[in-house]
Amino acid sequence: MTATLELGTITRIRRRHRLRTLVVVAVGAGLCLGLLLITFGLGAAGVPPERSFPALFGVGDRFDLLVVQDLRLPRGLAAIIAGVAFGLAGALFQSTLRNNLASPDILGISGGASLGAVTAVVGYGAAGVTVNLAAGAGALAAAVAIWVLAWRNGLHGIRFVLVGVGIAYLCGSLISWRLAEADEREGGTVLLWTIGSVADVRDGTLGTLAVGVAALVLLTVPIARHQRALALGDEHAQGLGLGPTRSRVLALLIGVALVALATAVAGPIAFVALVAPAIARRLVDDGGPALVASAVVGGALTMLSDVVGQYYLPGGLTAPVGIVTGLVGAPYLLWLLARSDRKATS
Repeated sequence: MTATLELGTITRIRRRHRLRTLVVVAVGAGLCLGLLLITFGLGAAGVPPERSFPALFGVGDRFDLLVVQDLRLPRGLAAIIAGVAFGLAGALFQSTLRNNLASPDILGISGGASLGAVTAVVGYGAAGVTVNLAAGAGALAAAVAIWVLAWRNGLHGIRFVLVGVGIAYLCGSLISWRLAEADEREGGTVLLWTIGSVADVRDGTLGTLAVGVAALVLLTVPIARHQRALALGDEHAQGLGLGPTRSRVLALLIGVALVALATAVAGPIAFVALVAPAIARRLVDDGGPALVASAVVGGALTMLSDVVGQYYLPGGLTAPVGIVTGLVGAPYLLWLLARSDRKATS
C-alpha cells in the first residue's frame, strides 16, 4: 500500500514537472514570436501590423517587403537562433560539469571560436564558410586544451573551470594582439563583431546558422537522459549503464559545436550561455538540466536584448546585442560569485 502511494506521488510529481516545463517552453517560444512580430512596427521605418503581416507572407509594397522580409525578419531570427544555441550550449556545459559557472564564454570556448574567426579574417582575409570553420577549429582547440590541462585521473568540474578561465584570458589577449595588427578599417569591422551583433546576419549565413543549430539540437535529444543521470553523479550514471566520460565528451562536443557556430555567425554574445540555463532551471525547478527550457530562454533573452539595444536605450542610443546581454549578465555573475562565497563560508 505504501509502495503504491509512493509510486502515485512520484507519478504526480513527474507529471507536474512535465507540465511546468511545457508551460515554460510555450511562454518562452511565445515571447520570441511576439517580440519578432513587434519589431516589425518599431522605429522610424516601422510597418504597422495591418501591413506587416501581409508583408511577412510576401504581400505589400516594396517598402513594406524591404523592412519586414529583408531587415527585421532576418535580424530577429538570427537573434533567436543564436540565443537558442548559446542557451543550450550553456546548459550542456553546466549540467555536464555540475558547475553553474561552467559557461562556454567564461571557460574560453567562445574566446577560442572568436580567436579562430578573427585570425581568419584579419590574418588571411577570409569570409563566409571559411570563417565558420576557423571559429569551429578555435573552439575545438580551446576545448581540447582545457580538457588536457584539467584532466587528473578524471574530469573534475572546478579544475575544468579554473583552467578554462585561464584559456579565456589567453584567447582574449591573442585577439587584442591580432586586432592591434589589423588596419583601421578591418580592425573596426572585426572589433564590432567581437562584441556580438546580429545586425548583418541574413541570407546564406542565416541559413547556415539555422540548419546547423537544428542539426545539433537533434543530436542533443539522445543524450538528454544522460545529462539527468550525470547530474546525480557518476555512480548513478554507471548504474544506468552509461559511461560517464563518454557521455561528457559527447555533451561537451555538441556544446562546443553550438558555440562555434553561433560565435562564427553572430560573434561571442556575452553571458547568454551563463544566464539562460540559470533562469530556465529556476523556472522549471525539477532538479534537472532543463535543456529545452534553456534553449528557449536563451532565444527569448537574446531577442529581448536586441530589441532593447535597438529601440529602448536612454538618449536614443543604439547598441549591439552583446553589449546589452553584458549589462544583464555581469551583475548576475557578481551575484553568483557572492552567493557561492557565502555558501563556502557557511
